[in-house]
Amino acid sequence: MYIATLVIPVPEAKLDAYRQWAERSAAVFRAHGCLEVVDGWQDNVPRGRNTDFFRAVDAREGEKIAVSWQVWPDKASLDAAEEVMHVDGSLDFEGEIPFDPTRLIVGCFETIQVSGR
Repeated sequence: MYIATLVIPVPEAKLDAYRQWAERSAAVFRAHGCLEVVDGWQDNVPRGRNTDFFRAVDAREGEKIAVSWQVWPDKASLDAAEEVMHVDGSLDFEGEIPFDPTRLIVGCFETIQVSGR
């Protein structure tokens, strides 16, 4: 398994627009081989003394933290899917993106341990 993760500052008033964006994105990723996509909306995100999610994405007044992770079979699957999605226009989004994409954090991770389902 290979995990792609995003941390996104989203204006609280744009929750519904974000949900629609996330659902559309998940469908695109799943169509290109992603095994699972999970999106979460801030519920209990404490502010830290030295660092926290808010500072990491330069969250502004009225923004909430959203997280998203995608589970891919492996890195090669994600790399191949991204190449195809950029060429076929799957990642093109018409309309306004419901957050400032310049402040999101993205990272990909090799799986070292899995527990649960």
